[in-house]
This record gives sequence, C-alpha cells and structure tokens, in this order.
Amino acid sequence: MTIKDCLNRAANESPDAVALKFKQDGQWKIRTFKELRERVWRVSEMLAELGVREGDRVAIYRENSPEWFELYHGIVSIGAIAVPVDAKLREREVRHIFRDCGVRIIFASCRMAETLGGMKERLPDLKTIVMLDCGSKNTHLCEKLEHVTYEVLWNKVDAAAGSENRAFDRMGPTESSPASFIYTSGTTGRQKGAVLAHQNFMANVVSIDQSIHFTKEDNLVLILPLHHSFAFTTTVLLPVYKHCQVTIVESLKTIKANMEETSPTVMLAVPLLLEKMLSRVLDGINSKAVARYMYKYGLAKVIGKKVNEGLGGKLRLVVSGGAPISPATLHGWNKLGFCIVEGFGITECAPVLSVNPPAAPRVGTVGLPIAGVEIRIDQPNAEGIGEIVAKGDNVMQGYWNNPEETAKVLIEGWYHTGDLGYFDEKGYLVISGRKKSLIVNREGKNIYPEEVERQVLKSRYVLECLVLGYREGEEAGERVGLIVVPNQEVFDAMAAGGGSSLTDARIEEMVREDVREKLKDLSDYKRPRRIDVRFEEFEKTTTQKIKRYLYDIDTSSGQ
Repeated sequence: MTIKDCLNRAANESPDAVALKFKQDGQWKIRTFKELRERVWRVSEMLAELGVREGDRVAIYRENSPEWFELYHGIVSIGAIAVPVDAKLREREVRHIFRDCGVRIIFASCRMAETLGGMKERLPDLKTIVMLDCGSKNTHLCEKLEHVTYEVLWNKVDAAAGSENRAFDRMGPTESSPASFIYTSGTTGRQKGAVLAHQNFMANVVSIDQSIHFTKEDNLVLILPLHHSFAFTTTVLLPVYKHCQVTIVESLKTIKANMEETSPTVMLAVPLLLEKMLSRVLDGINSKAVARYMYKYGLAKVIGKKVNEGLGGKLRLVVSGGAPISPATLHGWNKLGFCIVEGFGITECAPVLSVNPPAAPRVGTVGLPIAGVEIRIDQPNAEGIGEIVAKGDNVMQGYWNNPEETAKVLIEGWYHTGDLGYFDEKGYLVISGRKKSLIVNREGKNIYPEEVERQVLKSRYVLECLVLGYREGEEAGERVGLIVVPNQEVFDAMAAGGGSSLTDARIEEMVREDVREKLKDLSDYKRPRRIDVRFEEFEKTTTQKIKRYLYDIDTSSGQ
C-alpha cells in the first residue's frame, strides 16, 4: 500500500469522517476525508502545472497547519518526494538541505520570505517558490521575493483538478518510490537526508497500530512539529490509515485550552512537554493542603481525574517519544491515573522500533519491538550491552547522495542505530546510551553519560546537564567530566524568601555540593572528576536534544 492508496481508501470508505480539526479566526473548523482529498487534488495539479515529475523534490517549509497535510499528500500522490523542513532552522541549515536534496519547488509560509531571499540564485535546481498565508497583512513580507502565491495557483488549477483527467489520477508512486527525505536533527553534526519510501512509512503505521491499537473514534492531538518523523508518522499517516481525527493545537501556549475544547483521546508528546505539564500539576497540588493530603495518602487518581477533565476528559493514552523520559515523570503521571508509555524510534526507521504495551508497561524500558521489526544487540559486552540494530520494512533506503554514510549504518540489511542497550529478563528493550557518547576510562571500564546525567538531574538545583569524556595531557583513556546549568527559578525563589540575591559564586558552590551528594549513589569510577557550571542553557535541536558536539570540558579550571 502506498500513502496515496491509504488516502484514497479513507476518502472512499469514510468520506464524511472528520480528518482534521483546527482553529481559524477564533472558531473551530473541520475538514472531512472527502474534503481533504479534494484539496490534495489541487496541490497535485499545481505541481503538475509547475512541471514537477516523479522523483522531483518538493519542500514544505512552514509550521504546523491544516495546509501541511494537503501539501504532503499532494506531493507524494504524484510520485514526487516531500522534503519537510524545520521552520526554526537557521538560514545556512535550510540552504544546506535545499542544496543537498536538489529542491525543485518550495512551499513556504510568508514569514519565511526573508530567509528565502536570494536563495533562488544560489540553488540551481530551484524553479518556483510558492508562498502561503499571503493575506493583506503579510503581503509586504514577500515584496522582494520572486514567488507565486498559493491562492493564485489554487484558482488557476481549480477546474483541471476537478476533471477526470486530473494529475492526481494520471501520476502516482509505487510502494518502493521514495516518499520523503527527512533530514536528521543534527545532534552530532551536519544533517543527512534519510530516504524513506512509501512502504517504509506504511509498514511502520501498520506495526504501530498492531502494538497500540487505535480506533476510528480516536482523536489525536497534534502538538509536535510535523517535520519531526515521530509526529509525522503518528499524526499525518496513522489517522488516515485508521480513518480517525487529528486536532491541531494553535500553539504550545494554548495546549491545555485547546485540549479542553476538543477532548482528544490520544496525545503524542516529547518528554520535555510532559515534564513541564506534570510540574504545573504538582505545583497546583502543593499549593493546596487538601490536595497535598489526597496525593500523599492514596487519592492521587481522584486529582488525576480532575486534571483529565481539564484536558477534555477523554484522554486515554499518552505516548512519549523523541528522547528519553525520566522514570520520575512516568511514575508521576501514572500515580495520577494517566496511561503514559514510552517508545523508541529513529528517523531512519520511519521512525518507531519499539513501544511499551499500554496493558503491561515497564518503566525504565522502551518496551517491546513492534510487529514486523527485528531488533538484536550487536557485539554485546559482559553485561549484555551492545549496539541496538534493527531490520524491517520500515528501514530507510539510505542517505540521499551519501553512500559513505549509508554504508556505515546499513550493514547486511540491519540498520545500526548508534544506541547502546540490552534486553531485560522480560524481553523489554533498555537504552543505555549513545555509542558515540560512551566514555572508556583508563581501566577500560565503560561509563554511559546518560546514566550519570539521570543521577545529576535528581538535584533540584540543576536545570540540565551534559556528561562528557576528556583527557588530561597524554594519558590513555578518558576521565568523566560534567557541565551543569543551574535551575535559576529555584535560586530566584530562594533569594525571594531570604530577602537577598545569591552571587554566581555561591550558586556554583551550592550546585557542586548538591550534585556531588547525588553522585554518591554511583560507583566511584562513574563520578565526574570535573564539574563545570554555566549559566546559559545548552544549544539544542528543535526537538530539544542537546547538541553535544558543541561542548567540551574546560580542563584549564581547577574544579
């Protein structure tokens, strides 16, 4: 089955079912599967009008919106390749993606006009930039940019798209046709374009559904950016496969209000969002004596029911992905009666590889391999820890225009994830850390930075941290170093209570003392020998992963 086949089936079998719900001009609007496909016809017709052929690359450079869905389906339904681009990337990063993939057409938000200025002359394959959201308020943003508007093209192709000889019907992909080039988020360097075919995505969709079981009555709330593979597969493709609804939140600030208004049943989220939401809930509990008593003495689920009502009252499942989630966050939500399960995936695998079954989750693991996916531990050490490798119809074809990098990760049909882990006694997968981040000390012992970081983050004085290896002079092996960012909110609250602010030197002293206390639970060889304190948060990818390659331990200090 191709993605196009999936859309056609939904529009034919459930034409009046709600595909999308979104807010426009202050009012909630809906779009059925029939209406969605009719809009897709027009996008496909636009592309044909612009000379796009099978295999051409077409970029989607905009924020989440109802148009994102029609753009994607319109591109891939005629056999062209969609290139989703993070709307928050810097100009040089965007230009790298466009040049690397040989982009032919760009669909972009009007606010991206400044970033796109001058690109056409520097990108030899680029033919046309199509701008959206160019209402009267935004027209001036595009004045200096050579472009055509979405509205003009829409009207131009309207009749042809409605005819029996429409491009959507004349052209089309096969299961092995590339559907997307998804560029990795770049925590370890320059982005690479993973080539993912229709069969890769659809195999993953079917496997996810078999593992978690969605229904036609489900309403998935869209919070994460759609250029991210986890959000894309689970909220663009899966709902079409199940003929169920997606609700698009207006912004991160309106999540709670939008959920209360639309009553979603499933939320896909990254750990950072779940941690912040739980923190707000716990702050509310701690501010009321009765709530504190109830939470402490076995009535937390009564409070949790109230919390769920504030999120629409129908939330039955939350799936956390995109980054590791702390056991404390999972326990906190579970105590309130919410079903939150953690999974594991990687862009190159479309992306889901494993997930905790909702009926039998194991905190501290990323669950069981999903149906149709084989996972094994490559070259395990004495503790059973080795590199996690995966095989299945969901695994990418390779990196675009990069055979050297492809050969490093695709070996005899197995994708080498670069993550280290093991299977526990129940067969659940446990992630130990990243292969590239592993620290090997002078005695040859392995230290997993993620294990040390989890311990450091138990300190309420620490906002975020990074554990890195470093060397002293010419010595063999690495030592363990730590960089921490103080939680300024905690220190501001302390200063307000005490009536005077704390100096940076005093904050550094308190952080180091508390962190060293927390680290006593680790074996001596795992404890950082240097602790650097910085007052600026780490630079991150748009999925909130720290760009580790940007940081080193300062060996010149005496800390």
